[in-house]
Amino acid sequence: MRFSVFISVLRSLGPVVIGISLGFTLSLLSVSWTEEACLVGSGEREDVTSGRDGLLKGARKPNSIPAANDADSDEGFEPRIVPYKQLQPSAPKKVFRAKYISTELGMRERLFVGVLTSKNTINTLGAAVNRTISHHFDVVVFFTGLRNRKVPHGMFVVSHGDERLIWNMFQTVKYIFEHYINEYDWFYFVQDDAYTEADRIKVLVEHLSMDRELYMGRPEEFIGGETEGKYCYGGFGYLLSRSLLLRLQPFLENCRNDILSSRPDEWLGRCIIDYTRTNCVAEYEGLQYHHYELGKNSDPSKEQSEEFRSALTVHPVSDPEQMYRLHRYFSEIELQRTYDEIAKLQAEIKNVSVDAFEGNRSAQWPVGVSPPFEPKSRFEVLKWEYFTEEEIYSCVDEAPKCELRGIDKLDVADVIETAVQELNNKYMPTLHFKKQQLINGYRRFDPTRGMEYTLDLQLEVVNQKGHSRSITKRVHLVRPLSLIEIIPMPYVTEATRVHVIIPLTLEDRSFVTRFLEVFASNAFETSENAVLTFLFIYDPVEAQHVSQNDIFAGVKAQINTYERKFPAVKIPWISVKTETPAPIKFMDIISKKHPVDTLFFLAQVSTNINAEFLNRCRMNSINNWQVFFPIHFQEFNADVAYHNQPRPATVDLVKDAGHFDRRSFDEACFYNSDYMATRSRMVADVQENEDLLEGLDIYEMFVKYSGLHVFRAVEPALHQQYRYQPCNPKLSEEIYHRCVQSNLEGLGSRSQLAMLLFEKERGNST
Repeated sequence: MRFSVFISVLRSLGPVVIGISLGFTLSLLSVSWTEEACLVGSGEREDVTSGRDGLLKGARKPNSIPAANDADSDEGFEPRIVPYKQLQPSAPKKVFRAKYISTELGMRERLFVGVLTSKNTINTLGAAVNRTISHHFDVVVFFTGLRNRKVPHGMFVVSHGDERLIWNMFQTVKYIFEHYINEYDWFYFVQDDAYTEADRIKVLVEHLSMDRELYMGRPEEFIGGETEGKYCYGGFGYLLSRSLLLRLQPFLENCRNDILSSRPDEWLGRCIIDYTRTNCVAEYEGLQYHHYELGKNSDPSKEQSEEFRSALTVHPVSDPEQMYRLHRYFSEIELQRTYDEIAKLQAEIKNVSVDAFEGNRSAQWPVGVSPPFEPKSRFEVLKWEYFTEEEIYSCVDEAPKCELRGIDKLDVADVIETAVQELNNKYMPTLHFKKQQLINGYRRFDPTRGMEYTLDLQLEVVNQKGHSRSITKRVHLVRPLSLIEIIPMPYVTEATRVHVIIPLTLEDRSFVTRFLEVFASNAFETSENAVLTFLFIYDPVEAQHVSQNDIFAGVKAQINTYERKFPAVKIPWISVKTETPAPIKFMDIISKKHPVDTLFFLAQVSTNINAEFLNRCRMNSINNWQVFFPIHFQEFNADVAYHNQPRPATVDLVKDAGHFDRRSFDEACFYNSDYMATRSRMVADVQENEDLLEGLDIYEMFVKYSGLHVFRAVEPALHQQYRYQPCNPKLSEEIYHRCVQSNLEGLGSRSQLAMLLFEKERGNST
């Protein structure tokens, strides 16, 4: 019995005993046996367990203690602290980041378009092609042998410097490999004497897989029939996939040396067939490359065949006028197809809505437009504006009513005309409507759907028998918000240095102290990448006494003070003498003293400038593309806005504190190169009219002569203190009138001015 108990205990403890024994065995095997004694310090050697020969037994060599010399081996062991030496950080490796996210992720655009043109046709057919397709594609590049000195504006032209057709085709394909092969999936080449229906080419490419080696166009037999296969005829254009071009790339030089041909499209076709075994096809997986050959002197409006109406390309086009007629014809076809598709979708929505929970009520009117905004509280209720054909009863600055004019008058007239036209479309030929007058009109802007209108119209109704009567009809209309389009813009950066130019006259000296304080806190103390330059404007009398009595001596002293306070800051200044302070004359002087890539910000001394606005100045000013004219927030006269009230320390963007001065064009952001190019276009007109420089400001100069985008927008980060702006009567009548209006509107709001008049009249009456 005891033996069985012993056996059972042994069975339960056996694995534990075996595990412990195995652990000891493995630990002994891992011991590093050494013949060296433990390291010692300055004391005597400790008595350690030794063998018969005095060597250590079972001692592991410590890894944390360095080996000692033989001379020190007899000394005893003492612990010591090893001093910590911090590693010097190496220079961080610069990480390359792509300019665009799409580049870093390896994303490519869908379609590249290359137009093959010539020196003789680039200004005629080439320009017509550019105007009809360039706004549909991301990039359209025109390839030519030689180019004219004057190229139409807005065209990207690559000149190969040789008129040989095969050489130009070779250079074109080589240029694609060097610049665009990694950016696009499909490459479309077409001659400038062919019209391309851009939207249909885009739809075709969207249904093709980018990994296919595809050569698509109108197949053509080789001359002589010696070469097997078919090439794509260049007159109707052709599509090449990126995969096919990559396979062809190693053999491009061989094609130039080995293949002889008189036609560039035939040469490229032989190259593709010889080295990739890919033939031209007009159909692929059910998708057709439709084309149409246009007869001589044919009129596009009289072509009614289905082959013509469904064509992707039409060739040959004899002149630009015919190109534009083709573009109009195909645009009308696509527009009508769009209207038909909208009507079909609206009918489907109505049919489906019958089965909805609320029946037809679930289908909002108009069909396909977002439902009206539903306010969550009384503060979110949208306001209706009442109007007639002559007046509107919701005006700026809380006026009870004002004259209907400008864009508002055009809007009301268009809505009334549309309402009568829609009534006639609905009831004709049974009834015919004619407008007599607008009785009541209401409109409101719904941010979810657009502008809504309710009109009470008095109409004359005429039936088929000629009898007429006057009726009143209420109609509802919606002007829906159109599709928002993202326009590609050139790349800009916030690292650009801004040169702030401040013109100063005698009347501006009182604002300098405040301006320098604000600018120093926002730019000098934060090391903002901006340079401040003052332009001192003297009239002839002041300039004669500048050595005895300099009117800007105090300003120059303040500049020296800030330069001493901030040693890294330099504030240059320029002095000019003139009787008429014309902005263009001043900029001519400043422009000559700065490089062409300088970004200018022209401002007033009463303007408060901060880093937030300087960044927007950099982002909204694009060299050779766009200039920026911000609308600053103008503070009201404190005596009017805060009459009998304490003045606040800071001014908020509220309607009682100021307004955005749309009549002021004093602030401007632009590049020096854009100014110089625009200024050069004025030379001929200035020679004919010398007073032109004084009659224009910089805004009007860019609008009339630059051809750039002139971006004008309210700028909440740009504040300007109240000041009475002296208006020079020597400038143009329009500029003088704008200045006077700006001064009047900057006094205060209508309600504030009305209260002052009311208090004054009440005081006079008592």
